[in-house]
Amino acid sequence: MPDFTDCPQILREFLAYHDTIKGQSQMTIQEYYLDLRLFFRFMWMVKHEMPYSTNLDELSIKAVDLNFIRSISTTDIYDFLSFLANNRPRDPDGASNDKGIGSAARARKLSAIKSFYKYLTVRTKQLDTNPVQDFEYPKLRKSLPRYLTLEQSRALLNAVDGPNKERDYAILMIFLNCGIRRSELVGLNLTDISEDRIRVVGKGNKERIVFMGSACRRAIDAYLPIREKMVLTDNKALFGSRDKNRISVTAVHRLVKKHLLAAGLDASTLSAHKLRHTAATLMLSNGVDVKTVQEVLGHEHLNTTEVYTHIENTELRIAAEANPLSKFESE
Repeated sequence: MPDFTDCPQILREFLAYHDTIKGQSQMTIQEYYLDLRLFFRFMWMVKHEMPYSTNLDELSIKAVDLNFIRSISTTDIYDFLSFLANNRPRDPDGASNDKGIGSAARARKLSAIKSFYKYLTVRTKQLDTNPVQDFEYPKLRKSLPRYLTLEQSRALLNAVDGPNKERDYAILMIFLNCGIRRSELVGLNLTDISEDRIRVVGKGNKERIVFMGSACRRAIDAYLPIREKMVLTDNKALFGSRDKNRISVTAVHRLVKKHLLAAGLDASTLSAHKLRHTAATLMLSNGVDVKTVQEVLGHEHLNTTEVYTHIENTELRIAAEANPLSKFESE
């Protein structure tokens, strides 16, 4: 596990607990780290009466200790959630002036805070009261997943070009063919590719085998000779970057956006995760049953997968055509 040297000791102990005792994935621990670091930076700003325009990224939180955490009230936490909803920039790179992050992102940060306080009150009994115990999660708007049509998927693949053409094409093909998560793709090692299947480590360090089609296998085979010439800091990694490291989640996000734009698609509403949606939708619309798609995607609960059945449902199309007025023409 990384040292997280910019964190106070009490936060490092929490992260170590989730790594060694809970056995959670490095991606989950990284998310806890980022969310709680932001939370403590905001609280440091508030407790020291700094202006809201303060650059939180420049604040040190190493001095945060149990007494400081004990001083955080329920009202302070509500202020933090309000800050996220109204003031926090949506674009972490600062390229956009939009303010306020969405309800799903706020819910994730609240989940991290709840987990932290549960650790302090229940697991280690360092605190007697939990100020966030009765907090309700932000209401999430239920919407159908966005996805690419078959024609758009072909256009995306045909648009791939540039110095990393073989790598990027293989990445897009894995997303569209296998429907794996972005974090799962980043974690792929060379030894995870075997004949017609990929070993994937998903949420909660759960392993699953995902089979790939012949076109996906060809894309990987075209990339492997290039990969064999690369020397990376983590030489087990399947996909590397130009800085000689394992490719990052951010780099994958950017390359997907780049090729979406090149294909003439709306990169503002589409992303790597939407390619996962696309894979699921294409499978279901071509006769794969929902239970199989659940296993491919690595969903723990079937109802998570069933959302895709509302996108391409042949029976619903038949029902619509069966309506006597479906072919009505005005006189």
